[in-house]
Amino acid sequence: MVKLTKIYTRTGDNGETGLVGGTRKKKSDLHFSAIGDVDEANAAIGFASAVLNKSSTAFEVLQQVQNDLFDLGADLATPTNIDGALRIEANAIVWLEQAIDQLGENLEPLTSFVLPGGKEGAARLHLARTIVRRAERTVATFAEAQPLNPEILKYLNRLSDMLFQMARVQNQDGKLDILWKPGGE
Repeated sequence: MVKLTKIYTRTGDNGETGLVGGTRKKKSDLHFSAIGDVDEANAAIGFASAVLNKSSTAFEVLQQVQNDLFDLGADLATPTNIDGALRIEANAIVWLEQAIDQLGENLEPLTSFVLPGGKEGAARLHLARTIVRRAERTVATFAEAQPLNPEILKYLNRLSDMLFQMARVQNQDGKLDILWKPGGE
């Protein structure tokens, strides 16, 4: 378990920060953009979960997702050549796919694209979804320059799908979804 006695370390005051294994890089490095975008996605999910019923399945799912995203961030911060490191594994993607399927059981069929919005919980989940998509793009760009655990991109891709489904559930199983009207119809 992590134990922090001081929040500030002063080691990043010169614009660099450390990775697992001791490597130091500029904070402007794409590596930290990827880690930071995942962190922002996690915060957005926390923001969305703040308006959900704390005893709901949705809240519990989002709590697991937030823990998974911390694991994913640790995975990103750890070079692939370090054995025994915490990694996102395929079972996390399977779990997300099962959640997506369960969330979709009672949803109204889509007849158009869904505009982000509706009830507050749905709107917050849509915002979190778009932030996860940005994190996915940043991680994908970073993966072009450095080998990564392939499960990271799979997880982020499924996560945005799960957040979309969950937003639709929050909109009374899609009944309150705001549908796109091309050209204003």
